Amino acid sequence: MATDLEKKAKEAFVDDNFELAVDLYTQAIDIDPNSADLYADRAQANIKLKSYTEAVADANKAIELDPSITKAYLRKGTACIRLEEYQTAKAALEAGIALSPGDSRFTNLIKECDELIAEETGLLPKQSTQSVSQSASPVVSAETVKGVTPKQDNSHEPAVIAPAKPKYRHEYYQKPEEVVVTIFAKGTPAKNVDVDFGEQILSITISKPGEDAFHFQPRLFAKIIPEKCRYEVMSNKIEIHLAKAQAINWTSLEFTKENTVLQKVNVSSSVGRPIYPSSKVKAVDWDKLEAQVKEEEKEEKLDGDAALNKLFRDIYQDADEDTRRAMRKSFVESNGTVLSTNWKEVGSKKVESTPPDGMELKKWEY
Repeated sequence: MATDLEKKAKEAFVDDNFELAVDLYTQAIDIDPNSADLYADRAQANIKLKSYTEAVADANKAIELDPSITKAYLRKGTACIRLEEYQTAKAALEAGIALSPGDSRFTNLIKECDELIAEETGLLPKQSTQSVSQSASPVVSAETVKGVTPKQDNSHEPAVIAPAKPKYRHEYYQKPEEVVVTIFAKGTPAKNVDVDFGEQILSITISKPGEDAFHFQPRLFAKIIPEKCRYEVMSNKIEIHLAKAQAINWTSLEFTKENTVLQKVNVSSSVGRPIYPSSKVKAVDWDKLEAQVKEEEKEEKLDGDAALNKLFRDIYQDADEDTRRAMRKSFVESNGTVLSTNWKEVGSKKVESTPPDGMELKKWEY
């Protein structure tokens, strides 16, 4: 059933019926929620609809289900560029090109990210649009020439529809260094909550059996530091702590075009002066840095489990796709007791656990 819906969704996408494609992919995901391909393909349809935050959420889910799905990294990078989240986009694209070296799509987008990051940080001047506006000839209607002001035709304006009431109420407050968002979802198990932090995106999904999933994916007022953000699921609410990238006052939780004036937050000197990212950006030679890291890794002398883990990482990094699939499948199904590189051997059967000599396999009950 999910396969039939996926086929119809792809046909709708080819016919440029992107809304239908998203709807069909959603139905297929309801039947097969563990398919990374379905999420990655729905992300592409959402990009066509300019639903970029939804596309990022779909790409993140696809990557969570299958970290080796190249197209999900490409689509996350594309959506993040549209959202002006260039650092997040570049990180996703670099992860994707590591899985598909030489893919020009990643190379071109990474180059675009570098240029946009440089422009954003002031290393490159923004292209002036003044010459374009001056050279373009204004379009003058016949009514304007005659001095007659054309009447406004409001007959085709869409009716204003009140937005649907959200399933869970939310609110926020802020401190000099962070913004705290509260989702009032009483009695929600932690396993049903998925929170993802982007450079300027917050993505929250609450999935309960038998209920429609709740999605809250705002583009935030300003940038945050994803690695410093955290969340906590409590008995009556979910509390998300967003670490501000700059000490500015957020006049709202979500970004709007009107948010142009950023006000610095006054921090009492008695508390201690916080350190914020410097406005002076120093250019980094990434190729040189990468070569230096690789050289240090080669010269690093390890022993015991660390040496063994490094060996496995090197094998996985240089392996083809079948070898990687065999390693992942054997390791997961055997509970970490078997690591095979032969896909023909492990691909058609379940890999049983094989504990080392003198040890006994024990199943834990939760």
